[in-house]
Amino acid sequence: MTDPSLRKAPMRATSVRTVDAPIDRVWAVLADHEGMSSWAPGLKVELTRPGTTEPNGVGAVRRVGIGSPGPIVEEIVTFEPGQRLGYRALAGVPLRNYRGEVTLRPSGSGTEITYTVDADKRLPFGESLAVKGLATVLVSGLVRGVGAAR
Repeated sequence: MTDPSLRKAPMRATSVRTVDAPIDRVWAVLADHEGMSSWAPGLKVELTRPGTTEPNGVGAVRRVGIGSPGPIVEEIVTFEPGQRLGYRALAGVPLRNYRGEVTLRPSGSGTEITYTVDADKRLPFGESLAVKGLATVLVSGLVRGVGAAR
């Protein structure tokens, strides 16, 4: 068993963007897992298990195909319509305990999107940059998807 004092600290990166769209439209894009393919070029997303109360809600499992080495498998762990969606990686991610959370809040006539990504840090370099890059790329893709949904 590993000594808990030797565990690496968590890494966290947050990216915030505001879009000129109502929360309902942003939520519709965010919560449509299979629709991610339309705003993330090269991504193929398949819902492999529906959520417990809503198909895209808590308990839903999605396969996110990005090519080699294989798909990322994620489970939805938070689903608060119009407010918050959270997920955790089950497989396919080189980062240990990878999690993501998106929160939405009104901002003037638009919506502020906060995308947070975190994982356990195992290496002194590289992983932190990957987490920061993921948060930025994912929020940018979501903003692009909201713009395309007009």
